Amino acid sequence: MMKKILMILAASTMVISPMVTAQAEAATHKTVKKTVTVKDGKRVVTKKTTVKGTGTQKVVRTAHVPTKQRWVKGQRFDRRHAVNYRVISNPRAYRLATAPRGYHWVRSGNDAVLVGVTSGIIGAVIGNALLR
Repeated sequence: MMKKILMILAASTMVISPMVTAQAEAATHKTVKKTVTVKDGKRVVTKKTTVKGTGTQKVVRTAHVPTKQRWVKGQRFDRRHAVNYRVISNPRAYRLATAPRGYHWVRSGNDAVLVGVTSGIIGAVIGNALLR
C-alpha cells in the first residue's frame, strides 16, 4: 500500500513540475541595457547589463564587451581585450607562416597576432589578415 502511494506522488510530481516552472518563467521579464559610446565616428558597445526578475527577486548580469585593441610587438597579449579571440590552428589557410617553436597564431578581430605560449608577449602583428 505504501509503495503505491509513493509511486502516485512521484508520478504527480513529474507531471506538475513542468507546468509550475512554465508559469514562473512566463511571469519573469527581462530588461537589457547597453552602454554605447562613440569613438572615431563609430558606435561601440562597452557594457551590456541584463536584468531578469519578478517583483522583488531580481538577477543582474553584467557582461564586458571587448573593444578594438591596437596590438603592438613586445606588448603582453591579454585575450580578455581581444575581439573574436580564437587560436588559429591552420595558419596556412590564411597565408601565414608556421609559428616558431613556443609561439602560436591567435585571432583578434581581423588581425593575426603571433603570441608566445608561455610568456604572452606579442612577436608580430599582421593587421586585417583575416578578412575572409
